Amino acid sequence: MAIVVSLGVSISPAAHARTGPPSGDVVTYRPPVEAPVSDGFRPPAHVGGPGNRGLEYATRPGSAVRAAAPGSVTFAGRVGAGLHITVAHPDGVRTSYSFLRTIAVRAHERVARGQVLGTSGASFHFGARLGDVYVDPAVLIGTARPARLVPVARFGATPLPRHAKAPRAAGHPVREWSAVAAR
Repeated sequence: MAIVVSLGVSISPAAHARTGPPSGDVVTYRPPVEAPVSDGFRPPAHVGGPGNRGLEYATRPGSAVRAAAPGSVTFAGRVGAGLHITVAHPDGVRTSYSFLRTIAVRAHERVARGQVLGTSGASFHFGARLGDVYVDPAVLIGTARPARLVPVARFGATPLPRHAKAPRAAGHPVREWSAVAAR
């Protein structure tokens, strides 16, 4: 049985210009480390709001950090007090590997899926973006929690409360569905 996951994210023309067009290639992702997730993806309610824009892993310092998929390193270096790597993939996704102890690759280097990028520091964060939109990396690597469909308003994208019943009358403004993580 095959499972197909579609990320319902649109990329603005400006963001698309910055990341380049997806190649149409099918890209297979794998977890970047062999460790349990200690803190899952929690998208912020608004730009700059609190949340977790990726996955935090409970790694041991010095654990190998591997490329989740093939791509090209767009950044490898220090930001503030931490070491970080960003890889652009042929499907338009950019993955980030943060809070590293060491870096084993350079910017503009092509990497294979599973290639060692560096080693983890005291903590390790794995993020993913399409354009400027953060997406749940667990969806890419196939470890996302089951989803349930909820109706959302066409422009407000506000899900109905869990106890509310979806309207069945024709012409109601709820015409789209969104997948959200099951609780």
